[in-house]
Amino acid sequence: MEFDVVIVGGGPAGLSTSCRLMQLAQEGGTELSVVVLEKGSEVGAHILSGAILEPTAINELFPDWKNMGAPLHTAVTTDEMHFYTSMEKSIKVPNALIPKPMHNDGNYIVSLGNVTRWLGEQAEALGVEIFPGFAASEVLYHPDGSVAGVATGDMGIGADGEHKASFEPGIELRAKYTVFAEGCRGHLGKQLISRFNLDGGKSPQHYGIGLKELWKIDKDKHQPGLVVHGAGWPLGESGATGGSFLYHLEDQQVVVGLIVDLNYDNTHLSPFDEFQVFKHHASIKSVLENGERIAYGARAIVKGGLNSLPKMNFPGGLLIGCDAGTLNFSKIKGSHTAMKSGMIAAETLFAELSINPESAGKNLDSFGTNFQNSWLYKELHASRNFGPAMHKFGTYLGGAFNYIDQNLLGGKMPFTLKDDVPDHSTLKSAEDSKMIHYPKPDGKISFDKPGSVFLSNTNHEEDQPSHLTLADPSIPISKNLPEWAEPAQRYCPAGVYEVTEKDGEPIFQINSQNCVHCKTCDIKDPSQNITWVSPEGGGGPNYPNM
Repeated sequence: MEFDVVIVGGGPAGLSTSCRLMQLAQEGGTELSVVVLEKGSEVGAHILSGAILEPTAINELFPDWKNMGAPLHTAVTTDEMHFYTSMEKSIKVPNALIPKPMHNDGNYIVSLGNVTRWLGEQAEALGVEIFPGFAASEVLYHPDGSVAGVATGDMGIGADGEHKASFEPGIELRAKYTVFAEGCRGHLGKQLISRFNLDGGKSPQHYGIGLKELWKIDKDKHQPGLVVHGAGWPLGESGATGGSFLYHLEDQQVVVGLIVDLNYDNTHLSPFDEFQVFKHHASIKSVLENGERIAYGARAIVKGGLNSLPKMNFPGGLLIGCDAGTLNFSKIKGSHTAMKSGMIAAETLFAELSINPESAGKNLDSFGTNFQNSWLYKELHASRNFGPAMHKFGTYLGGAFNYIDQNLLGGKMPFTLKDDVPDHSTLKSAEDSKMIHYPKPDGKISFDKPGSVFLSNTNHEEDQPSHLTLADPSIPISKNLPEWAEPAQRYCPAGVYEVTEKDGEPIFQINSQNCVHCKTCDIKDPSQNITWVSPEGGGGPNYPNM
């Protein structure tokens, strides 16, 4: 199939690209063929974020979004920041001492999945073709090495590699330009960064894992528009950094979550269990008690910022949004930046296609110029020290540094901090790591992994090749188990990885059916032995309104 532009990923970045392309085509009286491939069963099925949406980008893309019915229903009314010191106590930080980027005046608490579904509707109304349930599994190249498009994965292949009765071959989608917007740690984006050396001279990318639950709570506890961010306990006790959030949406719903930076060094740490413990803090538990947990999910978050941002253009295409790493960690927000990167991509592509409608395979160097002239670059540049400061100095000293940098100097510190230690290389050995004993979940506030995965509506066709591949199948038992007590058992938030016994010998078991596509294993495995590839299209979580 031939198109002008193929977009891989139906999230905020990819859909904003498609919408802006079609807006420009209509304004210019030209025709464009644009297709969006989405691996989820529907647009929004794989979208998970906090989420507080800064409306900067949507104001530009659809100035009349309110009258168009965009699902931005709950404006932030109250903004709080707490340092949790124990299960019972916390210190509320005065608003004046919070770094300016973390203030949320004018922002909205949203379900990003529902915002994405709305963007999908706008894209289709503008003439974009959207193919849900089709996972791009391979990058296609021209003979000169430039990107020619993508191929979707074959469907109906058994775990033994043989074709089943339901077999359908993948489809080649060829385009003049291909935009990759797969989200954090996109598996094709990862290949492109390596092939074209897009990260040359950059700091390694850094990540966190975000775990989130949606609850319905008692009416008398509900405060629509209240935003509570936190840091400290329980992560501080294990030496890890990260933060928590509690947002009050509409309809008696709240979202509660924990972000754990993946540079943690204690191999016994379990982000899932840290989250379950966190919910027992007195101030959080009091909100959730007698409520109903509706949904659960987890997703890796890209947080390296400008220092880790790879070159985003290459011959024949662009890498945008969280696939590249445009999230602004100082704001803990990436949706508006992803959308803006997509809009810049659209404007760049439209200009190229207008100059030469038959053009294909160009390097798109104009994207870099357009990016640097945008508010997106200025925003990322001002926050370039935020993450490295937290990594180097810890929560308290790092917070003080960021207050000075952001509130007093406006992000214009005369130097740039760097963090050049990859997240996967930070784990201490099991022998040198303090053992952590997590309490048994009570089934009311805290829960186990199997019950949580059930709430994510995760499903994969069981008889298919595993999409979690090992470069060397022996490493989990021969190396990771004796050195790090095989940390995949703990950093995975869905119980995918287990060490069991057979005939008295340990074996490494992969329950790929449970995978919620968070990509943490691809990032944190200390041996870099696990690679996440796309499963059969439509597989994975089916988040309702996360």
